[in-house]
Amino acid sequence: MKLLFFVFTVFFLSTLSAQNLLKGRVVAKNEKETIAISGANIFWLNTAIGTISNEEGAFELDYLGTNDRLVISYLGYKTDTLTLANNKTLIHFLKEDEGAQLEGVTVSQGRKTIQKSYFEAQNVIRVNSEELLKAACCNLSESFDTNPSIDVSFSDALTGTKQIQMLGLTSPYILFAEENIPSVRGAAQAYGLTFTPGPWIESIQITKGAGSVVNGFESITGQINTELLKPYTAQPIYVNAFRSGNGRVEGNAQWAQQLDDRWHTGLFIHANQRTQRTDRNEDGFLDMPLSEQLNLLNRWQYTDLQKGWVGFLNFRFMTDEKQLGQLDFSPAQANSSNWGSVIETQRWDTALKIGKVNPKLTYRSWGLQTAFSHHDQNAFFGNRIYDIQHESAYLNLIYNSIIGNTNTTFKTGINATYDSYDEQVDSTPWTRTDRNIGAYIEVSSNSEILNWVAGVRVDTHNNLGTFVTPRFHLRYTPFETAIIRAAVGQGRKAANIFAEQQKQFGSNRQIKIRNNGGAFYGLQPEKAWNYGVSYRQLLLRGNQQADITFDYYITRFENQVVIDWETPGAIQFYNVKGESFANSFQVAIDYAPSLQWNFRLAYKNYRVETRYDSGQKQLPLQPKNRYFFNVGWESKPGTNNQFWRWDLTWHGLGQQRLVVNPRDGTGRWAPAYSLLNSQLTRVFSSRFETYLGAENIGDYRQVNAIVAADQPFGLLFDSTQIYAPVFGQMAYFGVRWKIK
Repeated sequence: MKLLFFVFTVFFLSTLSAQNLLKGRVVAKNEKETIAISGANIFWLNTAIGTISNEEGAFELDYLGTNDRLVISYLGYKTDTLTLANNKTLIHFLKEDEGAQLEGVTVSQGRKTIQKSYFEAQNVIRVNSEELLKAACCNLSESFDTNPSIDVSFSDALTGTKQIQMLGLTSPYILFAEENIPSVRGAAQAYGLTFTPGPWIESIQITKGAGSVVNGFESITGQINTELLKPYTAQPIYVNAFRSGNGRVEGNAQWAQQLDDRWHTGLFIHANQRTQRTDRNEDGFLDMPLSEQLNLLNRWQYTDLQKGWVGFLNFRFMTDEKQLGQLDFSPAQANSSNWGSVIETQRWDTALKIGKVNPKLTYRSWGLQTAFSHHDQNAFFGNRIYDIQHESAYLNLIYNSIIGNTNTTFKTGINATYDSYDEQVDSTPWTRTDRNIGAYIEVSSNSEILNWVAGVRVDTHNNLGTFVTPRFHLRYTPFETAIIRAAVGQGRKAANIFAEQQKQFGSNRQIKIRNNGGAFYGLQPEKAWNYGVSYRQLLLRGNQQADITFDYYITRFENQVVIDWETPGAIQFYNVKGESFANSFQVAIDYAPSLQWNFRLAYKNYRVETRYDSGQKQLPLQPKNRYFFNVGWESKPGTNNQFWRWDLTWHGLGQQRLVVNPRDGTGRWAPAYSLLNSQLTRVFSSRFETYLGAENIGDYRQVNAIVAADQPFGLLFDSTQIYAPVFGQMAYFGVRWKIK
């Protein structure tokens, strides 16, 4: 409440005085693609008034008038001096300076495929589309292999689905958003990351800690926002084809068209299929499921820079089918003696975003975000059934302005959400409706050495009641090459115990829910605080760039829904108050000795514990220690912009605690192991490239991944206790073709 009082005091007691500001973006063309220029110098000629562009190329400074000239400069590009006839939003393209080439290599901002925030109070990491080309990034779940901030593992031994973790906790505690609209949640939590194809992704922003209050109250360990390709900047025609050694075939086609000066549209098509049956570990079960997916997206973009309008309208439809289980299983065989599963999903959604910037007072703007989705899944797992229908609606109205001057800005608004769940678990129906309306304000203060963001929101929820969510982020730069950050924030969420834990149906464990009088199938909502500090030191020497970052985050649960796998043949859900926590430490080094080479190293240590009925224990299947190494290389471009690109990533995973089961016994720990992935790309021109890669080159596989695989209808059958890959070594090949 003290933070709430502080924020509203600042807001209401500060005088609002309008200043004449110039806003804009500094960008450039990289192989005819628009890239943001971060760190460009923008200043008025013969004055001390200036600024630098942020990670998105954006800037703002006082507008002096039509008689003054604006200078924009950046290393490797020609310096431009502009005379502005009026104060309108400026989008300026820099041109490469031929004199800045070093031994035939042009200095290019576009080579920074992962950018750590320098100016922001929040701890943000930006991943652009070029980084996603370094691995077999078929969908969003496979987009983090070369990024040490996110941990990736398989959720079970049957579906082949990858799950991600941040700060030691799994994805339900992360807020996923698509263009700042919450996306992978509810019914989509288990498989939703596979519903966003990699070639559709323009960039990803990863925020460590609770994040902003603007996007809701659900994030606890972090936020991951995905930006899709825009019709304005997408390739006119783009084709991508992919084939892997495990039988996965994938095709992508994109088309973008400018209709007039203001309207652009784009059509994105994705299809994948796997028909190859593989059982390398000879346990009688498919190592990877047979699957088929069709995904269609139509985007419309409206832009009127003179009047300050911008808008996006999306329509998407997706159908996905997975078949898993024993080799001889066939869905056509009724009452088959072979264990099998079929998961059929149909989903459609639409989203509308409208923004308006005041052309005369560019620091004032408002935005409207609306979205609706319908998710329908029908599935059976052996003799078990799990069906879910989820309808979701979202609305967010945002207003941006300043307090006094541009050093202090604020965002305020209201949002509303609606979720309707209709679930069938075996023979038992479960239904729930969630309705929420909330109001928020977030104030940002910026100076050369200190800036902070303080936010608070008040929500009224039909099942959670009325509650306040405060969050605060601080950035301090004692000197130019050092950044210190601190953050604290609260989050809460409803535990969707069936949708989020669908892997439980790949076992015959009996489901037990301990009724605590809560509104969520007898369970109370989860509530946690997240605290974090970060120190980043830049190390610059000539053309060499390096930095080292230390992160330490603590998540303390006031109330957590525990998923208890400790008893063979049963899975239990119950609330625990005040005895669950996750401590996360990471040290990461980034080193670029030249434009051709880039190295990343990281070490992570986790202590994640909760109070089970059997005592205080570390979270199972969670390595205490993780190690990461990545090296990337690009050859110097040839006469026709031909070059090679090579990438190698090594993951080291420490021991993991195993729960009691017939396979592992009691008190066992999984052995430490490592995984090695690599990819080689040949860029023949700015229009065409091919790539060849391999995952799990060392062919490390978990032995007896499925517990009691020889008795699939027995009580002890369990495919959830997996700590390592099942499939083993996997090669792949692909092509990318831009038709301009």
